[in-house]
Amino acid sequence: MSKYKKGDIVKCCVTGLTDYGVFVKLDEEYSGLIHISEISNKYVSNIERLFIEGDNFEAKVLEVDEEKKQVKLTIKGHKTNRKLIDGLEEKGSGFAPLKENLDKWIKEKLEEIEKSAKTP
Repeated sequence: MSKYKKGDIVKCCVTGLTDYGVFVKLDEEYSGLIHISEISNKYVSNIERLFIEGDNFEAKVLEVDEEKKQVKLTIKGHKTNRKLIDGLEEKGSGFAPLKENLDKWIKEKLEEIEKSAKTP
């Protein structure tokens, strides 16, 4: 039987940072990864602004690979969502500005291309 199961809230310690996520240690036996997409519902521009090695916090178990003793984790929607090291929360509206402006930008670019095609 697995020591951890989906939905468990576990204590973890940051052991490494990459562009795509945060590696953590749960105990002497299990390690885990919090993928960048599982850190926040908002755009995360720089993981190193959110975590440093040695940070301790809680995360929720998404999946357990018992054979490899590895756990996939999330902190999205968890009360202990991290704040930036300087105390500021990660801000942003994700892809909302892109969604709101994409049609306008496409129209403007097409008009620009048409205009340049007509000009010798």
